[in-house]
Amino acid sequence: MKVFQDKIALRRYIQELNLDINHTIGFVPTMGALHDGHISLIKQSKQRCNITIASIFVNPTQFNDINDFNKYPIQIDKDLEMLLEASCDIVYVPNVEEIYPNGVDEEKPKIDLGFLGTTLEAEKRPGHYEGVVQVVKKLLEIVQPDFLFLGQKDYQQCMVIQRLIDVFNIKTNIIICETMREKDGLAMSSRNMRLSSAERSVAVNLYQALKDIQDKYARENIETLIDNNIQKLNEESLIQVEYLVIVDGKTLENIKEYQENIPITTLIAAKVGNIRLIDNLILNR
Repeated sequence: MKVFQDKIALRRYIQELNLDINHTIGFVPTMGALHDGHISLIKQSKQRCNITIASIFVNPTQFNDINDFNKYPIQIDKDLEMLLEASCDIVYVPNVEEIYPNGVDEEKPKIDLGFLGTTLEAEKRPGHYEGVVQVVKKLLEIVQPDFLFLGQKDYQQCMVIQRLIDVFNIKTNIIICETMREKDGLAMSSRNMRLSSAERSVAVNLYQALKDIQDKYARENIETLIDNNIQKLNEESLIQVEYLVIVDGKTLENIKEYQENIPITTLIAAKVGNIRLIDNLILNR
């Protein structure tokens, strides 16, 4: 496994591999604090591509809360060990100056996210997706992968990155991989390691709410179903729901009644203690 901190050296090494047209590069961008969900993306890239590249970079421009950025778990040595064990071929570990040589206040890419840029995560975390677009565009320009492997847990973010690729005509295909879960159903997340034991024990309620909706959305009143689950979650003193919605899976527009012929997804965001968690389930493809 080769590890690079310098983008010029990384590009030179990729070019020296002299990959022919039938060889493909898979890319898994991460912010570190890796878990089995990240490793599943590496494995899927290994199955599909000839070369797998991961990046580890905690991007400061996508944090709307500086305290969240400062508390983000850093475990670079453990991350590299996990990537080595997963047979990742190349790891790019830049510092902030490498990604933002002109400073983090540099102008962000001009892109109209439309409704994606005003709803749900975009509404709750102002500036977040602008930072995501900024860093992902830079990473794709450096790595130039054929395939980008992303986790379904970040459902809206996957849509935003697809918009980025479309707008700038980037020659990379997105592969969205199923959310990896703990045995009790909690979506794997780097934030989970910050939960106290009490918080961890109730965090699974978010997944249980999604499952309840999955079981009932096609035959019960959607508005009532949502309200009942929000009320039940908020009865737990450690949980504060930010949103729980059933939406069109392609547009994120709210759905008021079940329609068999459109894709439907349910999404949730909630604070468990002081830790903000997100999750989703695809109800109808």
